[in-house]
Amino acid sequence: MARYASIDIGTNTLRLLIASVDDAGGVRHEIYKRRITRLGGDYTDSVGIAPASAERAFVALAEFQLVIAEAGVDGVYAFATSVVRRACNRAWFVDEVEKRTGIRIAVISGDEEARLALTGVLSVIDARRGRDLVIDIGGGSTEFIFTEMGALKGAWSMEMGVVHLAEAHLKSDPPTKGQSEGLEAEIMSVISGLKSRLADAGIDAADYSAASGAAFVGTAGTITTLAALDMNLEVYDRERINGYRLSRTSVERMYERLLSLTLSERGRILSLEKGREDLIIPGTAITLKTMEAFGFDDILVSDAGLLEGIIIDSRLGGRLS
Repeated sequence: MARYASIDIGTNTLRLLIASVDDAGGVRHEIYKRRITRLGGDYTDSVGIAPASAERAFVALAEFQLVIAEAGVDGVYAFATSVVRRACNRAWFVDEVEKRTGIRIAVISGDEEARLALTGVLSVIDARRGRDLVIDIGGGSTEFIFTEMGALKGAWSMEMGVVHLAEAHLKSDPPTKGQSEGLEAEIMSVISGLKSRLADAGIDAADYSAASGAAFVGTAGTITTLAALDMNLEVYDRERINGYRLSRTSVERMYERLLSLTLSERGRILSLEKGREDLIIPGTAITLKTMEAFGFDDILVSDAGLLEGIIIDSRLGGRLS
């Protein structure tokens, strides 16, 4: 059975998956590692990726390369997303990674990121029943993916990531009411822009509302963390996370609680991954405001996404194979 490694170099988190793939294209997890490096921390348009942030990523990727070498794989697929694709020093970062670790990185577009995330989600969630809005909340951007009977109808990568939102709005500990309102206002403005893009593409946003029978599906760290918090999981369990239905009432309750806690108090919540103590607030706000904007009362959680999608895509002869 073939074994592959996929690496997701995100704005907040770096992740490694080593998985075997059967003849039917099923992905079986064997090794999973993640490191919160906050690669997008202190990012500026003039400098790009900050040297200290890049160094944290180099250390994590060197660790990943040792794991890959020890495991032995038939192929390695490494890809970078939001912060790297827009950084003025992205060529330096990509070259430096290869020089230090031997890992070659593909910098993918937001559209490609959305397509691959959907491929991963569909490997564990049956989306052949009607229309779905799939959301992938990242450190530097959020992907909104619209499907019908499992087929992609449109995808938009919006420059609305949790790292930027946290750094721009959460100045106090805990945040003030004015800061949370400013955070929510920016999110609602982006969602309004998303609906305008939908209209320009000939897609009626109302078709992707709960009232029209559409479903809301979420992947990536914010959504899976909220599911873990809702279940009070002390140890992350992907089998319990996959397919979990998270209610809007629960998201509202968690959002209010998280806003009331200090950074230190949030850090003592066992279900909350270390390094995500400030980022969980904007991630939860994006989730909640999207639910409100499209009228959803719950969200179906997928643990699978980009990492699985890149492996499946490579097996099917995709562009990055």
